[in-house]
Amino acid sequence: MSGLHRLAATIAARKGADPETSWTAKLLSKGPEKCAEKFGEEAVEAIIEAVRGDRERLICEAADTLYHLLVMLAARDVTLSEVENELDRREGRSGIEEKAARK
Repeated sequence: MSGLHRLAATIAARKGADPETSWTAKLLSKGPEKCAEKFGEEAVEAIIEAVRGDRERLICEAADTLYHLLVMLAARDVTLSEVENELDRREGRSGIEEKAARK
């Protein structure tokens, strides 16, 4: 199992945990909107580090962003496997073609 799958499984397991003992449970208890807000904040921080060119900080912020993405997905009962299935569906198709098909 990959690190992302282990993290996703841990997040899923924390859905019913005590928010006083788990940061993940605390985030999830605040609802999908708060989880989305936190994901957005972390994504912006990753963007800032990418622009600054600080490789180590970018790695840290990317890890935070991935974590918060998984929490946001869990808040809406979307699994990492479902996202992977969508990526598999798109594989071998140009991004321009795929985007045009969404209209």
